[in-house]
Amino acid sequence: MSVYITSLNSGSNGNCYYVGNDNEAVLVDVGISCKEVETRINKLGLSLSKVKAIFVSHEHTDHVRGIPVLASKYRLPVYITTNTLRNCRFRLDKQLLNTFQANEPVSIGSLKVTAFPKFHDAVDPYSFVVANGNVRVGVFTDIGAPCENLTHYFKQCHAAFLESNYDEVLLEKGKYPYYLKNRIRSGHGHLSNTQALAFFKEHRPAYMSHLILSHLSNENNCPKLVYDLFSEHANNIEIIVASRFEATPVYTIAALEGAPVMSVINLPPEPAITQMTLF
Repeated sequence: MSVYITSLNSGSNGNCYYVGNDNEAVLVDVGISCKEVETRINKLGLSLSKVKAIFVSHEHTDHVRGIPVLASKYRLPVYITTNTLRNCRFRLDKQLLNTFQANEPVSIGSLKVTAFPKFHDAVDPYSFVVANGNVRVGVFTDIGAPCENLTHYFKQCHAAFLESNYDEVLLEKGKYPYYLKNRIRSGHGHLSNTQALAFFKEHRPAYMSHLILSHLSNENNCPKLVYDLFSEHANNIEIIVASRFEATPVYTIAALEGAPVMSVINLPPEPAITQMTLF
């Protein structure tokens, strides 16, 4: 039982992640235009007719700007919390709006999507695990710091989109104002390369096959630096760096024999603070 994944775009200029099987798929966030989603989906040989829902992680523009047009055009259900919807401030047909609860799987055909709260600079931020049978893919970006929820779900993933946003030295020496640098590394901003690598090395499961490093900063990071850093510790896991400008190839994720059934957890992190600025 296989799952197909791609990053359609990843970064502060727009985020959109595709996870699906032979019959249905979901998008996690749509921070690029409807036209770009259509163009990139078609170029990859995928079909928007298989996309059955959009799941929204939080209200920042680089994660939601394309949702109203795409959802309306294709009549796609949008799964979003009440607080996040309130802060998005976009208009959407009420018939398309759905909510979700932390750690309670939502069925989209044979896919099951489980949301969990995380640390981030937003009103009600979540990450997601998409399961197809025993195959599990995590979408873990916009994370201020690892928490028990993230650790629990990452350990169960066969593949994951994991944030590796900034290099500490590039951030410190870069042109961002001091207050913004501090917010990025505050624990409610983004994961650094060092944090992401340490988390990956400590918690990767033996059956993980792909790691897609995501949401790289344009100003404070370098794709080659990130790729080289993680490749040194890959241990046969395929390392991919998601682009800010184009989709990745489509990767096929399959479960190894004996992979455990996913378990859920209910250990929410501290409430996140409200902040709309992008990094």
